[in-house]
Amino acid sequence: MSVILREVPVDSPVHRLWAGTKIVGVFVFSVLLMFTPSWGLLAVSAVFLIAVWFLARLPLGTLPRFPWWIWFGILIGAGINAPVGLDAVLRYAQIILFGFLLLGASFLVAWTTPMGEIAPALAKLGAPLRRLGWTRRGVTHRLPVDEWAVVVALTLRGLPLLLEELRILRAARKLRPKDSLVHRASENPFVDILTASMAVSSRRAGELGEAITTRGGTGELTARPSSPGRSDAVALVLLVLLCAAGILAEVLL
Repeated sequence: MSVILREVPVDSPVHRLWAGTKIVGVFVFSVLLMFTPSWGLLAVSAVFLIAVWFLARLPLGTLPRFPWWIWFGILIGAGINAPVGLDAVLRYAQIILFGFLLLGASFLVAWTTPMGEIAPALAKLGAPLRRLGWTRRGVTHRLPVDEWAVVVALTLRGLPLLLEELRILRAARKLRPKDSLVHRASENPFVDILTASMAVSSRRAGELGEAITTRGGTGELTARPSSPGRSDAVALVLLVLLCAAGILAEVLL
């Protein structure tokens, strides 16, 4: 079974890196491919992600299994671009490959990083933004960097729970007798599951808010000590060299 947005407890050099280093790596990786999505850079990026995968010592069971309708939708998109010409199909394939590479990079961060380290890393990376702000009616307002970091961390932590709830709701609906009054009243499975998931999410959000208030607020989520080390500097240097090599190869070719 695939593991979505959850850390895989394996000891590896990638797991020991600071969470901020991985976030910066994904950001640089996405910006580079966004502006120069060539086949050469896409191939180099794919090889790099595969190398990180092996370096992280992740089992094959962590790979997600996409449902059939995603592949069917990709084929429909290719069919729509086919009458335009071969260039349109190739550009469409580059966009799809870029999306999968970005998704894979995000999954690698989630699989190798504890969720509790995301908020402190985001707060430290966004520390320079705290100096920015505005003054209104004599009161200076600063950018809520810590609050943004907490929102992102809680969202990432809640997504696996939401996916698990959707699986349970879908399984429960399949077990419901087809001749029951409840089943007849809700013949649309999408609306049924969506309504139930919203109710469950509201209940979980309330419980999470009460738990955070009981523990004294969200300050402790960003107050954990976290800082980069020597291995993080080496990883960033390798990333910069890889990006420079990819851009140089693109210019020369």
